[in-house]
Amino acid sequence: MSAGYVWTPSPEVVATANTTRFARAHGLEGHADLLRRSIDEPEWFWDAAVRWLDLGFHTTYRRVLDDTAGIRACRWFTGATLNLAWSCVGRHAASEASARPAVIAEREDGAVEVRTYAELAADIARLAGGLRALGVAPGDRVALAMPMSCAAVTALYAIAWCGAVAVPIFSGFSAVAIASRLVDSGAVALITADATTRRGRPVPIKATVDAAVAAAPAVRTVIVHPHLGVDVPWTAGRDVAWDDVPGAAVGPEWVDSEHPVMIAYTSGTTGKPKGAVHVHGGLLVKLAQEAHFQADLKPAERLSWVTDMGWIMGPWATIGTHANGGTLVAYDGAPDFPDPGRALGLIDRHRLSFLGVSPTLVRALRAHGERAFAGIDLGTLRAFGSTGEPWNADPYLWLLRDVAGGRVPIINISGGTEVGACFLSCDVTLPIKACSLGRPALGMAVDVWDDAGRPVREELGELVCTKPWPGMTRSIWGDDERFVASYWSRWPDVWTHGDWASVDADGEWFLHGRSDDTLNVAGKRVGPAEYESALVGHPAVVEACAVGIPHQLKGETAWCFVVLGDGAEPDDALRAELVAAVEAELGKAFRPGAIRFTRALPKTRSAKIVRRAVRAAVLGDDPGDLSTLEDPAAVDAVRAAV
Repeated sequence: MSAGYVWTPSPEVVATANTTRFARAHGLEGHADLLRRSIDEPEWFWDAAVRWLDLGFHTTYRRVLDDTAGIRACRWFTGATLNLAWSCVGRHAASEASARPAVIAEREDGAVEVRTYAELAADIARLAGGLRALGVAPGDRVALAMPMSCAAVTALYAIAWCGAVAVPIFSGFSAVAIASRLVDSGAVALITADATTRRGRPVPIKATVDAAVAAAPAVRTVIVHPHLGVDVPWTAGRDVAWDDVPGAAVGPEWVDSEHPVMIAYTSGTTGKPKGAVHVHGGLLVKLAQEAHFQADLKPAERLSWVTDMGWIMGPWATIGTHANGGTLVAYDGAPDFPDPGRALGLIDRHRLSFLGVSPTLVRALRAHGERAFAGIDLGTLRAFGSTGEPWNADPYLWLLRDVAGGRVPIINISGGTEVGACFLSCDVTLPIKACSLGRPALGMAVDVWDDAGRPVREELGELVCTKPWPGMTRSIWGDDERFVASYWSRWPDVWTHGDWASVDADGEWFLHGRSDDTLNVAGKRVGPAEYESALVGHPAVVEACAVGIPHQLKGETAWCFVVLGDGAEPDDALRAELVAAVEAELGKAFRPGAIRFTRALPKTRSAKIVRRAVRAAVLGDDPGDLSTLEDPAAVDAVRAAV
């Protein structure tokens, strides 16, 4: 193994990988040649990917890419008609794969439900017919706030099947957060569930939805699925039971490739959340090829991601798996309840080939040591997936070596809700360094630029993309000016993503946090992840967050907030050890201005630490949109840190 690499693929893995087979089918030697051509000739690559994956377009396209209106307004697969739900489910239900499990859904209480492709297609067609009978027309927005389940998958596809636009919303949001998305999207209907459980306690989804709908007058219908089968409040004339939805099954609505299929909300730095608009053709093709090449998913294999349909990874796992004819394993519940082995146990219980996790989840599991994986058979697993935030080395290597015995790679990916979905990705055919994001994802013309707009290597810079791609959001729903200001305003016709990235001497890519989180200490730029990695390397620290605070002499200094593990004492001796750990890792010039011990850090439901909320708590500033926080009280915990 080369110096610095922690995992290297075997010749068999390389030979059988989807990227290798695709490359050789097109006269290319391997990943490097394929990546180069996919970036240099994007129209060739995306056309070849559609044909290779045989995605079942209803009518073919006249042009792969129409960029006559400029990069911000590109149209993909022009002239084609299709339906994303048909491509993912309907075509498999009409094939020899009809009896194959499409969804296996496990609840926190252990109950498991299975739907084959044939059964799922019938459920989708029936619910789509019900939506039509209830007055939902093509282009209307239909929200869903549901736990991960067979019903949630059915709802997502049924909305697409009838030509409406899905608005997935995290099922654990507050009424205020749900209402803001209902109002912004103009949703006319909402599909939800009665309740779910979290750590054995009931979570009353329907009651929360009722409060949200009271503030969203455009919603005229609420369809309620009996996830737990408990009694819930009912509004006659508006609420419809899942099993009582009127109408008959209908065929798919064939729509233009650019017809909207989903509004996926991402939290804004300030103001209301941003609704990223995705379309049938672009989202289908991008997610299908990501699951095929990045997850290396083969037909009939099983994939799971510990997520929710309200985050981009929920649709990513669902659409990517089904477009490739695989089986989605959905889990609804806490990932470490009733024991720390719950999440990793999905591999054994359902014979997974691929399991997606987050660095935050792995850090939490690592605190339990071998209890998180003892007795679990990982024999079917071919790769872990990871996204959400930068890694630090210790938990990464724990997952790679202690849990998986060094046998399978961690396919670390990064992009975003607006990207639909990845800019960067590891690949199973390439050696991987700890915490690396590998290379640009296929077809993605990404680069790292300095402040002058020049490509840089072996130093931090802005992550940018210089060419269009099919999965790019077509705009921010109802706010094109915000779309331009957020991504296109720094350099002409260049997407600036807001991530701080670097490329090392071997061509491996790394992320260092949001560029607006970057610290400038005495004129030296450093990512907060560098501080946080040094801190969580100490055995007493479970989580850490570094933010830049104004300093009279240095301009800015780092304040570090840490969450300690059980038994660790938050005293001055430990504080000195943590300062020393940072100095040893980064140098004395980056000595933290303060170390603060806190009960919790503000994180989104997708496990990202919200640094701007931490900084705002210190400075008394407006923290912006906090509707995605898992525990709003964590901001108060930061204020009370000692």
